[in-house]
Amino acid sequence: MSFDGLFTKIMTNEISSTLISGRINKIYQPYKNEIIMLVRANGKNHKLLLSAHPSYARVQITNESYDNPNEPPMFCMLLRKHIEGAIIENIYQIGLDRMICIEVKGRNELGDITYKKLMVEIMGRHSNIILIDKEKNTILDSIKHVSYAVNSYRAILPGQAYVLPPQQEKLNPFQIEDSDILKKLDFNAGKLDKQLVEQFAGLSPLLAREIVFRSGIANRITLPKTFIEIMKHIAEGEIQPAITTNHSKEAFYYLPLAHMKGESKTFDYLSNVLDRFYFGKAERDRVKQQASDLERFIQNEKDKNEKKIEKLFQTLEDAKKAEEYQLFGELLTANMYAFQKGMKEIEVINYYEEDGASVVIPLDPLKSPSDNAQRYFSKYQKAKNSIDKVKEQIRLAEEEFSYFDSLQQQLMAASIRDIAEIREELVEEGYIRERQKKKNKHSNLGKPQLESYQASDGTEILVGKNNKQNDYLTSKHAGRDEIWLHTKDIPGSHVVIRSKTPDEQTIKEAAILAAYFSKARLSGSVPVDYTKVRYVKKPNGAKPGFVIYDNQQTIYVTPDEEKILALKAK
Repeated sequence: MSFDGLFTKIMTNEISSTLISGRINKIYQPYKNEIIMLVRANGKNHKLLLSAHPSYARVQITNESYDNPNEPPMFCMLLRKHIEGAIIENIYQIGLDRMICIEVKGRNELGDITYKKLMVEIMGRHSNIILIDKEKNTILDSIKHVSYAVNSYRAILPGQAYVLPPQQEKLNPFQIEDSDILKKLDFNAGKLDKQLVEQFAGLSPLLAREIVFRSGIANRITLPKTFIEIMKHIAEGEIQPAITTNHSKEAFYYLPLAHMKGESKTFDYLSNVLDRFYFGKAERDRVKQQASDLERFIQNEKDKNEKKIEKLFQTLEDAKKAEEYQLFGELLTANMYAFQKGMKEIEVINYYEEDGASVVIPLDPLKSPSDNAQRYFSKYQKAKNSIDKVKEQIRLAEEEFSYFDSLQQQLMAASIRDIAEIREELVEEGYIRERQKKKNKHSNLGKPQLESYQASDGTEILVGKNNKQNDYLTSKHAGRDEIWLHTKDIPGSHVVIRSKTPDEQTIKEAAILAAYFSKARLSGSVPVDYTKVRYVKKPNGAKPGFVIYDNQQTIYVTPDEEKILALKAK
């Protein structure tokens, strides 16, 4: 648990120093459990993210972009009614709990001044965002409704009085001395990290383990000293936000975590840490929920075509026996005199072989010699005619497999809008039925929206993340002499450098993008082809996203997420 009470305290200080006295200009609810507030403060626009996601609940100022739904949910409309245009007067933490209160002053429909509170409770799957009438302490609404049937202590429903969650009787770590720590800990009982969590407010198991680790041989002298030092650093704002990674896991905190014994990357602000740590995580989680049916369908189609190809190759092997069937027919015709009724096989001399070796021919005892010969000639003709047809069927099945393999790769890096475009494509190709159109927020998607990046020299690089975007980028949007890239013989995105003569560094950065948005994302030394757009062609009747190209050169790169983030940030 990285977002503990102490992390919440530091985050509260960070956002309050930036946003207090700011005006809430816009409010969006891009997803079910998340709110984005655009706040104008200190001459700048800031995006404040309030998340009640079961796994990724947090409060932060974000630089990430979020899709704004065409139709705002009810809670979003209520927030717009009550606090859009309001001034943020105060932002503070409730004790050392993971709860942040945002107090605002605005005006109602009559022009009277009103005071509201927006309470963000960060409690895992019980996280919530609650709008409260400050003067009446009444809940106006919440992003999640909780009845007394679910929580006997308090209900989170419109019209109910707002009640804080039960308070834990723990010591405030900023108001203690060494002696207080020694009184609360039993050094003989062991598990000092768990004892710290049980006795002191705001501590997570993560920080408790770090305190014990930094104490060295934790005893009555080293542990209190380390504990007091860390609390002093927090109180004085001496923090170093970091993401610490080792081979097994990744964690963020307001300081590098030495006990994890991994590599730490530091940041200037906690919000930057959260943007980096949650980069794509929540999005992929939402995509997985919305695209679960597509994932199953695509995997089933891949499996079906894989089995079909296997059977067709077996049919092809059988068809290759055509020459043997012809030989048997000719040998039977030449040896009619040796045939006796009721024979199940006959051994004859193969006069096509120089050594005159004999060959055994299976027979149908119920057929005459001429009928047996004719049967083999018919099997020969059928096998001969089927070879071309089977090869064509194999080609088509392999195209289908490659098509669904590319769709599966696209799902891995897809956004919510990308999913809608992939679904639309499958409908247009006749693979799935169109969903009933009942105010679908992704209906009428219009022109595909391409992912934009900027190379080190400022050149724009565009990426298509699904087949619709790929076709649009390559066939309609890109200039004929701009540079086009794609992983060599690997499913992936089309990438275009908006330049006719990019330098080597720009080509390398675009190649890293092509490798990252491909099936080889986790591989090293990925081959990427690049050529001018004029040399890229889409064959007639080809599947969406499929092209052929020539005059290419190949560069080898290794996908690097840090580099991708840097190009995106530009």
